[in-house]
Amino acid sequence: MAAGTSAMGLSRNELESFVCRANDVIDIKLVRKESDLEDGKTTFRPELTHQVFGETENIFGYKDLLVKLYYTAGRLTTYLSMSYSQKVDPVRHEGMQADEVLKNIAEKIPPGFCTNIDDFAMYIPKEATFQPYGTLLHSYKRETEGGHRQFEIYKADMSIPGFREFHERLQMFVLWFIDAGSFIDVDDEKWNYYLIFEKYACDGSHRYATVGYLTAYSYYAYPDKLRPRISQVLVLPPFQRLGHGVELLQTAYRDMRENTDVLDITVEDPSEECLRLRDFVDCVNCKILPAFSPQLLKGGFTADMAQQAQEKLKINKKQARRVYEILRLEQTDISNAAEFREFRLDVKRRLNAPFRKESSYIEKLRKILKPEELVVAMEDFSVENRQAKLEEMFQDNLTHYKRVMERLAVA
Repeated sequence: MAAGTSAMGLSRNELESFVCRANDVIDIKLVRKESDLEDGKTTFRPELTHQVFGETENIFGYKDLLVKLYYTAGRLTTYLSMSYSQKVDPVRHEGMQADEVLKNIAEKIPPGFCTNIDDFAMYIPKEATFQPYGTLLHSYKRETEGGHRQFEIYKADMSIPGFREFHERLQMFVLWFIDAGSFIDVDDEKWNYYLIFEKYACDGSHRYATVGYLTAYSYYAYPDKLRPRISQVLVLPPFQRLGHGVELLQTAYRDMRENTDVLDITVEDPSEECLRLRDFVDCVNCKILPAFSPQLLKGGFTADMAQQAQEKLKINKKQARRVYEILRLEQTDISNAAEFREFRLDVKRRLNAPFRKESSYIEKLRKILKPEELVVAMEDFSVENRQAKLEEMFQDNLTHYKRVMERLAVA
């Protein structure tokens, strides 16, 4: 039964007492040692649950519901269970049925998961034998309150024994943390996988913990090139705010650029956060190109900028123009009205390009619409509406660019 439905004989308050927000009752852990099982500091929760529990992200039928979805830190061996203090009774509650919580989650994760915590605990020591999949591309360190931490990035594919099963467990995190994220067709050999692992000390040796991953699909580019498109970029919550996304994207970029068949690299429908990551990394990389030197930025976007970005970094013209605007804003004195006006007009000329195509469309409308119909239709094409839309688009870009600049300032 959908949450929020009323029934005869039940007060609204009683009904609502059996409704909970799914995001608030699912505990996820990446378990390194047995003591993590009882340590609340190792718990994190999903940001999105609509692909499992519907658009409302609500669960109906339980009081004090708690779902435990635990993984061993490296291999991602899985444990799933739930508990509650009271469940809706169809006899007492007008035939209403509780949502099938475990069934909904179990349909999304591969079979063979543990349902007994003691059985799951037996897998924790076996993490000592887990090794990352694929070829090591890059390693780096991070300084945290806990001291030096070592991380490694690998490139893998489905031909590697055990990786397919590992990826089946890993991809569940996409549904929890990437809006509109979906499972990919792993039988398609054009997918490439880049994975981050933390290498940490445990019991006198080293173990590995899964940190995040990136997927990219190699599309064909006419006439004889490839156009890799980055699809998913995910860093798991316990590892966020440490710059792993930058390391992951830069590593994937370097690997793709080494392939002489690659024309340029794109990103598939990026989220706002992913868009900022891409813009930041592309800005960092373009800053070293001569065409993007500070003294040239105020002269406008040039063919040299587009060419160097494409040849050296595999950045297409559209993205190179976006990078130019961010770097130009960085060199613009916003308090100087004339200087900022030049920047604003430069950006608006780009934003206005699609509106120029409206002229031919308006002429077609004049030929097919009656005068009274044309008056109504033209309301959307008025100068006032166009100017308002342009200003709104400019302000949206400006807000985004400033956030990228803030990160560039401390890079």
